[in-house]
Amino acid sequence: MAKPSDPITILRGVGPARAELFHNLNIYTLEDLICHYPRGYEDRTRLVPICQLEVDRPACFQAVVMNTPRTAHIRKGLDLTRVQVADTTGRLNLTFFNSRYAEQNLHYGETYIFYGTVTGDYGGYGMTNPVFESPSSQGVATRRILPVYPLTAGLNNAAIVRCVQQALAICDPPGEILPESIRQRYDILPAELAYTAIHQPKSMQEAEQARRRLIFEEFFVFSAGLSLLRASRARKKSLPYENTDLTAFYAALPFRLTGAQQRAIDEILRDMGRGTPMNRLVQGDVGSGKTMVAAAAAFCAARNGFQTAFMAPTEILAEQHYDTLRKLFSPMGISTALLTGSMTPKEKKQCRQAIAAGDAQVVIGTHALLTDATAFNRLGLVIADEQHRFGVEQRSSLAAKGTDPHLLVMSATPIPRTLAIILYGDLDVSILDELPPGRQNVDTFLVGESFRARINAFIRKQVQEGHQCFVVCPAVEENEELGIKSAQVWAETLQKTVFPDLRVSLLHGQMKGSQKEQVMAAFARQEADVLVATTVIEVGVDIPNATLMVIEDADRFGLSQLHQLRGRVGRGRDKSYCILVSHNKNPETLQRLKALCATNDGFRIAQEDLRQRGPGDFFGSRQSGLPVFRVADMNMDLDTLRQAQSASAQWIDQWGDSDLPEAQSLRARISQLFQRSQGTLN
Repeated sequence: MAKPSDPITILRGVGPARAELFHNLNIYTLEDLICHYPRGYEDRTRLVPICQLEVDRPACFQAVVMNTPRTAHIRKGLDLTRVQVADTTGRLNLTFFNSRYAEQNLHYGETYIFYGTVTGDYGGYGMTNPVFESPSSQGVATRRILPVYPLTAGLNNAAIVRCVQQALAICDPPGEILPESIRQRYDILPAELAYTAIHQPKSMQEAEQARRRLIFEEFFVFSAGLSLLRASRARKKSLPYENTDLTAFYAALPFRLTGAQQRAIDEILRDMGRGTPMNRLVQGDVGSGKTMVAAAAAFCAARNGFQTAFMAPTEILAEQHYDTLRKLFSPMGISTALLTGSMTPKEKKQCRQAIAAGDAQVVIGTHALLTDATAFNRLGLVIADEQHRFGVEQRSSLAAKGTDPHLLVMSATPIPRTLAIILYGDLDVSILDELPPGRQNVDTFLVGESFRARINAFIRKQVQEGHQCFVVCPAVEENEELGIKSAQVWAETLQKTVFPDLRVSLLHGQMKGSQKEQVMAAFARQEADVLVATTVIEVGVDIPNATLMVIEDADRFGLSQLHQLRGRVGRGRDKSYCILVSHNKNPETLQRLKALCATNDGFRIAQEDLRQRGPGDFFGSRQSGLPVFRVADMNMDLDTLRQAQSASAQWIDQWGDSDLPEAQSLRARISQLFQRSQGTLN
């Protein structure tokens, strides 16, 4: 028998070139191949009479060849083979393109099983390129439930089917990790049967049972891993914060906090007083007041003699946080410092000296905080803004500069509450589901290219009234194949042709960091009227004077991303607008974009985005810490997820510290899952 870790090149028909194609699907070993699950199935077990075949609906049927196949040479590279087949209910014309196999293997008077799709054929009906087999053969393409796999260019479904069958014949699938008591309680198939049935089901019911087993297993491993993370963190100790009176902090605020902000702060204070490191996510919509919640945590840390490291993904966002917190904390006697990569060596040195001496109590910065040259005197709180921009390793690297400091991560990507608690199961979750008073809704409109003149006129009107505008394009450079607007070309067009009298600037991700910061800083100083940009402005851009957001080719963005972009306007007192421009007429696309026009509620938008796109696309394949599930869908399989969570809690209670082989296998599987997710169990 082969080992699960053996490379797929030991399979017949898989040489170096084909192996590279499999690598595009992250398949390197036999175990990877066995765990490459079908995305669906085609039920080819039922034979349909010819008279019951439906247009555009694939089906299997048995028929007799009524004439000798005839091949006509149409042009260079194109041969057509035609043949007529029939059963007792009707006749059907079959056409094959460039198929010597059909010409040589379909014989007059003999019976075959066909599988294909009927289409309109010059006023009648016909079928193109159906697969066929003899009724006496073992069904490979017909009379079976055929798995349909995720593919890559150059690798078709039939090739994957053959390779998976080979792998199952020579290699044992992953072993059993679910105790029998749990399998019986939740009616779960044994592992060996499930791994075979998912690829070679005897019925659709068996395929569904196998799929449910593997979904349950993935969620079980994930939930057990989060439980172990929580347990390991619970064993860590930190000095409890005793001075948690925030009266002076609240008195310094020029506004009243929302109920959601107050609840989040109360939860943070309870965490800080427990004597174990806090690990909390504060999640809220654009403008929900996450920064003030973080400020309250930093105030509490300072009052207890600890420093705070506040990490932001961009320099302009770091500067915005610094300006806000410096003005707030300075009258209270709390010192703040800013550390960014663009500072001069002398400025960095002075700042790091203040940090190391403990003179800087709240330090706001970018990745410069992570360098070895930055050392803290008594780091007690780490805050990561826009947490999805930082990997687990980066947060851990910053936390390592203290002794088990408290961790507060913030996200402006709204996630439905249930899913947030599930996804961030190793974190406690606070949700800001209220907007501060005065935060206005942004009127959003969906228009086509025919509105271009009106859009341009509206941009000019906003500028004439003293405001600024964003124009977002999905691409940096021109791409004729995709037919979408590029930021570079469109900025040039607007400046030279449409608005020669206005100040148009350009910002995109391929620019150097210092150049991007300069462009944004100039726009913030109102030195440009229109900023043409890519999604580099999605996060952390606060320009109160900007009142209009125009998003070109809006169908190219996800709903949550569009909502984040829209959140760049409406941050001041003036009425603000968002215009979605799209020429896509697909009904589902239009429905998706109209959903954004109908509400400014980020949580409703997130739920709709998740429903339409699934968690993989919703979070992005590179989302740090998000598990890479192979078959489970957190949007569709929530009931199974809850069962798996309950079962994993039972397992942790009974076998969590056990040295039994099953427990060791589960811990190994947990490590695999979190390694695939670029996560960590430390």
